[in-house]
Amino acid sequence: MFDTLSDRLTATFKNLRGKGRLSEADIDATAREIRIALLEADVALPVVRAFIKQVKERAQGAEVSRALNPAQQVIKIVNEELIGILGGETRRLRLAKNPPTVIMLAGLQGAGKTTLAGKLGRWLKAQGHAPLLVACDLQRPNAVNQLTVVAERAGVGIYAPEPGNGVGDPVKVAEDSIEYARGKQYDVVIVDTAGRLGIDAEMMRQAADIRDAVRPDETLFVVDAMIGQDAVNTAEAFRDGVGFDGVVLSKLDGDARGGAALSIAHVTGRQIMFASNGEKLDDFDAFHPDRMASRILGMGDVLSLIEKAEQTFSRQEAEQMAAKLAKGPKEFTLDDFLAQMEQVRKMGSISKLLGMMPGMGQIREQINDIDERDVDRTAAIIKSMTPAERTDPTIINGSRRARIARGSGVDVSAVKNLVERFFEARKMMSRMAQGGMPGMPGMPGMPGAGGARKKGKQQKKAKGKQRSGNPMKRKAEEQAVAERRAAGQGGAFGLPGGQGPEDFELPQEFKDMLPPK
Repeated sequence: MFDTLSDRLTATFKNLRGKGRLSEADIDATAREIRIALLEADVALPVVRAFIKQVKERAQGAEVSRALNPAQQVIKIVNEELIGILGGETRRLRLAKNPPTVIMLAGLQGAGKTTLAGKLGRWLKAQGHAPLLVACDLQRPNAVNQLTVVAERAGVGIYAPEPGNGVGDPVKVAEDSIEYARGKQYDVVIVDTAGRLGIDAEMMRQAADIRDAVRPDETLFVVDAMIGQDAVNTAEAFRDGVGFDGVVLSKLDGDARGGAALSIAHVTGRQIMFASNGEKLDDFDAFHPDRMASRILGMGDVLSLIEKAEQTFSRQEAEQMAAKLAKGPKEFTLDDFLAQMEQVRKMGSISKLLGMMPGMGQIREQINDIDERDVDRTAAIIKSMTPAERTDPTIINGSRRARIARGSGVDVSAVKNLVERFFEARKMMSRMAQGGMPGMPGMPGMPGAGGARKKGKQQKKAKGKQRSGNPMKRKAEEQAVAERRAAGQGGAFGLPGGQGPEDFELPQEFKDMLPPK
């Protein structure tokens, strides 16, 4: 969603690099480019004005003029101001002192409230809670059935006493759900309310009645991140008509320009708390303004990547794999390779994971062209092998490759390429387990470390006094050195003229440290 904005900002900052000092004209030009980039991203005009004003004031101050690298200082300022308009610090859910905690979802029809209720329920379950989804959308056709299916897929409870499709009282359902949750030991109640195609008095009144009946601890406004500045207008109407405590952005993985995300927190004064960035129930997480700002500026989101890895990978399995690799590369088999690949796949889309890494914005097109089905093809090839072939791929000859290719539905060359890639991966992982990465100088146990030391010696030697290439000038330099020595100004070793290192008497404590002759 933020690709276009990220590209524009990256290009703007590139023009600043290499400048030892920024003039007022440089700052004005940078501010103008940032303004255009934000407006093109459909950010609300009041937000753009406030943002540019803050950036210019800080860029013209002492923190940039006295900086060793003004360009990096400007990027730091833009990053901090982006975090500010995105809401500042990460806001957590307020949990009730006496369960159940009641969370009410509100928003327009089509914003994705029902699916998001399931995502939020699954996320809370992973946090150790016992959530209950409540079907209070009794107007939209099959809304109750949809929520029931979503709750089943998410593995959470459902309270749906009314069939919906225009039948039932949503206020009574919401009120009764609290006692039901207490009786069944649910500690979080998520109330899914009805939406409309537009803002109208009836919708606002029904949402306000449900709010008064259940007295929610958190009222979350669900907004479609793809509707642009209209999301801000809708949010303001809900804030004034019903009131809400936080914002949830849905469809953040869309191809819209992302102006809603950059505008809504600043305009409404309510922070973005969660973000949904995919169709799967796992594509949901807490919203971190600092991480989002980092991704917009092309600096990646390493913390989220680490969190995903910690949620997916078992520490015990990782330790077992490290111990196996430490024994030798042959201990790592194709079964292990497949298991590692499937673990990475559980973390989510490969292209999304790569997008979280710093600097990957420069190869965004290549990342977007990644075929996620390649992982499935690789798994099919490995599963078409016999246990002996997976343990020792060196026995795979031409006839075996042909059989594996037929079994997995690929070309023989694909099987050959996979085996070659496996050997390379095994070699690299074995080196990592022994203490470093191949080709990285200075790392223990690595090729290339010795070459780095040689290079360092050559560089040190090159920094010494050089002889002139001009014969006349060289002769004059040599004559000057000879004259200094004769005058006693110092020899080649920094000693008085005519003396060498053999004439210099070391102190006794240094003599004791020398080896015997």
